[in-house]
Amino acid sequence: MSLVSADMRRRIGPREFDFARQVAVMAIVNRTPDSFYDRGRTDALGAAVAAAHRAIGEGADWIDIGGAKFAPGPPVPVAEEVDRVVPVVAALAGSGAVLSVDTFQPEVARAAIAAGAHVVNDTTGLRDPAMADVVAETGVAVIVTHSLAAPRTPYPSPRYDDVVAEVGAFLRERVALAEARGVASDRIIVDPGHDLNKHTLDSLELTRRLDEVVALGYPTLVALSNKDFVGESLGRPREQRVEGSIAAAAYSVMRGARIVRVHNVRETVDAMRMLEAIEGWREPVFLEHNR
Repeated sequence: MSLVSADMRRRIGPREFDFARQVAVMAIVNRTPDSFYDRGRTDALGAAVAAAHRAIGEGADWIDIGGAKFAPGPPVPVAEEVDRVVPVVAALAGSGAVLSVDTFQPEVARAAIAAGAHVVNDTTGLRDPAMADVVAETGVAVIVTHSLAAPRTPYPSPRYDDVVAEVGAFLRERVALAEARGVASDRIIVDPGHDLNKHTLDSLELTRRLDEVVALGYPTLVALSNKDFVGESLGRPREQRVEGSIAAAAYSVMRGARIVRVHNVRETVDAMRMLEAIEGWREPVFLEHNR
């Protein structure tokens, strides 16, 4: 029996997804000099746009564009964040990919939507309720993520009595806020926020019990790619976590996740498409062997 609700068909921007039997691969493109993984390799506009087109060519369904990371660091002025993300969104408009803006600033979200973004990816879980208003007014989709800290601020030694129950309760509360402010239920995606104000055992528990998050009834995104819980589980540095990240993504899909946010697009696309073929959700590309 499927862990995912039978009716999970969604139109997001230019794409239609049936999340009952389809996995969307979201590629990460950050215009930030202090980005977690690429360390500023796509900070320049041309590099960011080229990386996005390369990801689309490798099979990405979705491009997530960020101009200010959630992790601790000096504040990024709103005008500067707009200058980072809007030109990338505008350059990719018409590419056929879903475009999301990774921001917790309502003003940045509004500018990116005007440039062509289809989704707001808010890693603070709508900490600023004005973000829900922007989403409701524009009719885009929103990703509601669990985190505890104010953005760009440390939150040392987080502790949970039951991390999955507490993440689920947070997501239910923030989804209810979004719906109360006019966001349509079928425009909401949830993300349990692996490693965001959580230690490795928390993130492993969230992965193991991800079906409890999926049971909230909204498409579930997992952002696992190259994260520290993968590195600590395997004893691998950041540049050697691809295989562990793909294993975690595949496990999460089998527990009901339907959107995976990744740095290593080609490898993840192949893993997800193979999983879909094994499950009978899609046909093989061709059939020759022993025919």
